Amino acid sequence: MRKLYLLGLVLSTFIINSYVADNTPFDNPADSAKITHFYPNPATSYINFTFDKTVDKNYTLQVYNFIGRKMNDIRINDSKLTINLDDNYFRGLYVYQLRDQSGRIVESGKFQVNK
Repeated sequence: MRKLYLLGLVLSTFIINSYVADNTPFDNPADSAKITHFYPNPATSYINFTFDKTVDKNYTLQVYNFIGRKMNDIRINDSKLTINLDDNYFRGLYVYQLRDQSGRIVESGKFQVNK
């Protein structure tokens, strides 16, 4: 009975994944990635972001804590950006959003702070 349950679970997972993969309307994220690296993760006192060469000065990087409070809103001036994690950054997860000039989210992700 256990083998039958496991076989059913694997088969249903395969069917669901193949359906989602075939019908997903999104572009390939590797083609549209604007943030090439962010490090160190987990961060302690600072975090660095490096951007693709297509990111211009009209883009902004916003950082939110896990409950949704905006921590930073920084305009991109260079291909590398360093954010100093001052006393307002506590231990936990943070979400970053790269936005274009119209305010549309181009890329987002998360990083962890360990202090």
